[in-house]
Amino acid sequence: MKFFESFANIFKVPDLRNRVLFTLGMLAIYRLGGHIPTPGIDAHRLENFFQQNQGSLFGFIDLFSGGMFRRLTIFALGIMPYITASIILQLLTVVIPTLEKLQKEGELGRRKITQWTRYMTVGLALMQSFGIAAALQNSQGGFVINPGYGFIAMTVLSLTTGTAFIMWLGEQISERGIGNGMSLIIFTGIVVGLPSAVGNFYTNVFQTRQWNALHVTIIIIFMIAVVGFIVLVERGERRIPVQYAKRVVGRRMMGGQQTYLPLKVNAGGVIPVIFASSLLAFPQTFLQFEGLKQNSWISGMLRSMGYGEPLNAVLFVVGIIFFCYFYVSIIFNPNEAADNMRKYGGFIPGIRPGKNTADYMNKILTKITMVGGLYLSVLSLIPQIMISGIKLQHLPPAVLGNFIDAHFPRWLLDGLGVTFYFGGTSLLIVVGVAMDTVNQVEAQLIMRHYEGFTPRSGRIRGRRSVF
Repeated sequence: MKFFESFANIFKVPDLRNRVLFTLGMLAIYRLGGHIPTPGIDAHRLENFFQQNQGSLFGFIDLFSGGMFRRLTIFALGIMPYITASIILQLLTVVIPTLEKLQKEGELGRRKITQWTRYMTVGLALMQSFGIAAALQNSQGGFVINPGYGFIAMTVLSLTTGTAFIMWLGEQISERGIGNGMSLIIFTGIVVGLPSAVGNFYTNVFQTRQWNALHVTIIIIFMIAVVGFIVLVERGERRIPVQYAKRVVGRRMMGGQQTYLPLKVNAGGVIPVIFASSLLAFPQTFLQFEGLKQNSWISGMLRSMGYGEPLNAVLFVVGIIFFCYFYVSIIFNPNEAADNMRKYGGFIPGIRPGKNTADYMNKILTKITMVGGLYLSVLSLIPQIMISGIKLQHLPPAVLGNFIDAHFPRWLLDGLGVTFYFGGTSLLIVVGVAMDTVNQVEAQLIMRHYEGFTPRSGRIRGRRSVF
């Protein structure tokens, strides 16, 4: 009841109401543009092609475009060029001193980096749209109705303009709406398939009778448990106590207080999963080339890295853990944090300032990053086991494969036959973006002296109410 009262308070505050309605309006425009097709494409043939190559790089890109890539609408590239440009600039910040200096200059430096991100996004969209147009025209699938230079120019113009417009929509939502605009656009593209998942659930329960009441109960409980597990870990952090010594600044006594340095369990967010998924999607994309198909050794190796294969699962877990450490090493530098702490008179109780403090933080960060990597790995493998299982019977030699096939449980080898709509990447994005957006709305409510959604949020009292 309290939740609904807090939700109703959103529309009582004019500024907050306008922000929410503006966000919904921008997302509606995004969905409307997702139904405008790119000229000169046979949409039915293209969609059939994507259904046959869901585990390839094409299917991975289609996930972030909300199904627009398989229909090749004007928003087909989605937000992927912007994400790629942002990640590239973030990685270059470590190796290019100019970018590192700009990042430390505050708001002015961030604006400059944002401007460069826009230019790189348009450049990547031009290259990707040209590659898509050339590949579609040269393919044997008959996807292009009227091939030629006109088709390539129109496709490049349509897809690049669509990406630039989506980038503008995301920036407008971040500035004038609620939540992170780019994240909400990805969120919208993923959850738009929820009605079809509900329809499939209804068909299996009430029409085909494939699932009985026990199956439905287990599936619902399992999904709730997975979402709760994500919320628990995403909010988890390791707090390092930091004590600041007292010092005199002018006529005032500063410091003498204790605070905490929070280190998130999953500091990398969904980035390690995206990196690992995109790398594993490339081998399945290479199988589309006829020259590689004819080579039995190469095609066999690429198929062994396909979705549901043991090698795919092992490489997926290794890739996620590697990128967790790689990304955390970029966004958090223990040596720099220790130096900044020492400059302001801070220290960790029981730890000497300087190198010992950096080593202590690095030791803790190493442990919790491993936990975060294993968490992301489990979360990403759960849908795979539910849908198709892990084909451990394909492990060499044949004797071992036959033994596994005869003695291991079928649910592990062949899956549970459950259509789990949200994969590990998409589920983490959906829950993470939803939590972030709710937190921002709750902060806006508390700032205006309203109660938040949760009991712990409390209520900020004005000066008059205190007395």
